[in-house]
Amino acid sequence: MPDRQHPRSLFTVPAPIAALFRRFPLAVLPQNDLPVRSPSHTATGTPILHVFTTPEDAPKGRPSFNPSCLKWQTYLKISHIEFLIRPSTNHASPSGALPYLQPPPPLRPIPSGNRLESWVSSNSPAKASPSSPTSREQTYQALLDTRVRTAWLHALYLSPANSPLLARLYIHPASNNPLVRLTLAHQVCSAAEAEVLKATRSAVVDPARIYAEARAAFEALSALLEGEETDDAWFFNAEKPTLFDASVFAYTQLLLDRDFGWLDRTLPDILREFPVLVRHRERLLARCFSDDDGVLV
Repeated sequence: MPDRQHPRSLFTVPAPIAALFRRFPLAVLPQNDLPVRSPSHTATGTPILHVFTTPEDAPKGRPSFNPSCLKWQTYLKISHIEFLIRPSTNHASPSGALPYLQPPPPLRPIPSGNRLESWVSSNSPAKASPSSPTSREQTYQALLDTRVRTAWLHALYLSPANSPLLARLYIHPASNNPLVRLTLAHQVCSAAEAEVLKATRSAVVDPARIYAEARAAFEALSALLEGEETDDAWFFNAEKPTLFDASVFAYTQLLLDRDFGWLDRTLPDILREFPVLVRHRERLLARCFSDDDGVLV
């Protein structure tokens, strides 16, 4: 019997291409320098946080329109870190996601998450060591990461009435080509729908359920803050705002900002049912993004 042939790997290089590479071996080129328009850290020594924002808002330090970016932008501010912000995209990020911080050289870019939190703690004037979140804190953080985030995804990406807002923030800045814009809109909405279905463990998108769960999450957060010792307390009775406060603010600021551009106001209106969260947003807005920074409040 003839020998049994081994199945061909998907990654097997075709013979003509293999011969070409033997003749012209692959050369690894040195890493490109930053574009000329990129600011020099050597000149300023100021860290730069790369976020979703507009070229007009970046020089004024206005809040990013992306919750993940705004969370870290706010955390750097409440930690008294001097920094600049620059418009960027996921494609420009070393990790493939925004935000990321470019500290002065020779340090390499720092992605969001534990590494950025540690860097902030080491460079903040307070020099506070990051503490591991308690199980109670993790429970409330999960409300933000699941129920609130899912409602945000539905409101921005899947609500037809908010399509103009989505286009203004993410689609139109990416390209002037109508076909590219149409393709990109389909891609981001499909990705958001997949995230929503995964989070809700459902075969179909159920807006009523999504917003009911968001209301329950806001109610739990409101009760938590309302139960603190003083009216001006921060979450978990902290002496000053923490990363968790910044996480909450990242959603409440964008949902309650009158100039943001919500046309379907279902989620913003649900949030307004909880005055404690509204006041929390106003306090952090005044603390981190005053009128002097050019923020429209």
